[in-house]
Amino acid sequence: MKPDFQVGIVGAGLAGIIAALRLQQSKRDSFVIFERAAAVGGTWRDNVYPGCACDVPSNLYSISFEPNPNWKRMYSSQSEILQYLKNLVRKHDIENHIRYDSDIVNFEFVEKSGLWKLTDRKGETTIVKMLILAVGPFNRPQIPDIEGLKTFAGKILHSARWDTDYDLKEKRIAVVGTGASAVQIVPAIAPDAAHLTVFQRTAAWIAPRMDREVSVEKQRRYRKYPLLQKFARGVLYWFLEFRGRMFTGNERIYRYFHKLSLEKLKNEVKDPETRRKLTPDYKLGCKRILSSDDFYPTFNRENVSLEVDSIERITPEGILTEVGNLHRLDAIIFATGFEVADFTTDMRVAGRGGRELFSEWKESGLEAYRGTTVSGYPNLTFILGPNTGLGHSSMIHMMESQANYIMKYVELLEKSGENAFLDLKPDVQQNYNRFLDEDFQKTVWASGCKSWYINSKGRNTTLYPRLTMNFRRETKSLKRSEYEIVRL
Repeated sequence: MKPDFQVGIVGAGLAGIIAALRLQQSKRDSFVIFERAAAVGGTWRDNVYPGCACDVPSNLYSISFEPNPNWKRMYSSQSEILQYLKNLVRKHDIENHIRYDSDIVNFEFVEKSGLWKLTDRKGETTIVKMLILAVGPFNRPQIPDIEGLKTFAGKILHSARWDTDYDLKEKRIAVVGTGASAVQIVPAIAPDAAHLTVFQRTAAWIAPRMDREVSVEKQRRYRKYPLLQKFARGVLYWFLEFRGRMFTGNERIYRYFHKLSLEKLKNEVKDPETRRKLTPDYKLGCKRILSSDDFYPTFNRENVSLEVDSIERITPEGILTEVGNLHRLDAIIFATGFEVADFTTDMRVAGRGGRELFSEWKESGLEAYRGTTVSGYPNLTFILGPNTGLGHSSMIHMMESQANYIMKYVELLEKSGENAFLDLKPDVQQNYNRFLDEDFQKTVWASGCKSWYINSKGRNTTLYPRLTMNFRRETKSLKRSEYEIVRL
């Protein structure tokens, strides 16, 4: 059995595009990208809800070696980011490497040949030497299991599965959730709604966003003087790294941002009772800190109300709370995020000895080495694997760090010979995850709140417990001694 391609990349979102660009930069063109949809973009293709935008500044939410001097706002919109990705694919001729509508459901490592056999939903197979899974965690919408959901006579939407043909104007609308998508949806739809009710289970900490337009003149200067934009990016990066220290125990920084967030709430919400309901009862940063300039002021509108009583059930007319209040509705929007910490999927990934990765992860929890390799699954790498998430900075920095590490992996694999494979040693993975668990106990994420960072077993499988510069150092090199080299 011989490979059709040296490298198979699964996913044509940001992570997959970064992997493809790094392969091209290293003069490795024998790769294919499998994309289940009909277009590139990943999460930026799928999320088209009103107000959708990035919560990381534009200059930092872009690939370091592919800056965009033409960002129109401090925080880019969904459509602008998607266009940026499409431009990259076109510029670097990545399109010819992509197989659209190719949903790989079975990945099988064939040990006697050291190759991966991939089978899509149509039954077609492809053989590759090495795999890069770049699917990311934000593609499985989480819809609460609420009694009566299917009986609702109106429209049901989820932030990640938006129906752009549905008109929300003059409708009685409920938004369930107050997370990252909700703080963008609520201000965007409130002006046109007949009435908007926001159902909140837990209040969120919200920081000032300070979004603004990027002037045409500044865009021109960035085009003319690329180093100027690089400098601006550097300032943003180090500011966010500085702010990130509050998560890892710096009390002075923590107190400053805690005070800033409380003052923002006090200044922007007029009604004392609403302000009380919007005040979090857990440590700043334990759950994701959100950024918005217009979420709080939306609650000053006469057609917007906040509901903190639990949902008892959904009826054909609307939502019934546990205290017996019926909210009559035309539409319910679930801004309830994604299934992240437990990583549910219908993909089957079979490694050495018939081991199945997602069955193991479901049983014992997500676990990898530097979020990139997993013992027992040779020649398989992840971008955005377990414990690579952040609470303070740009995920693109993490993606690039992992892509750099994967290039070192590719180099070692090539040096090991055509008939060889690499497998991470079990103790390396175990020791690394022990270090992660110990480090998490020193962070704000271990302060006791319930969040989507934590899996059903109480372990944080989502976030990296240090700063991005630490992760960049960790992934700068690959130690040959950490991998078993098997020659066939």
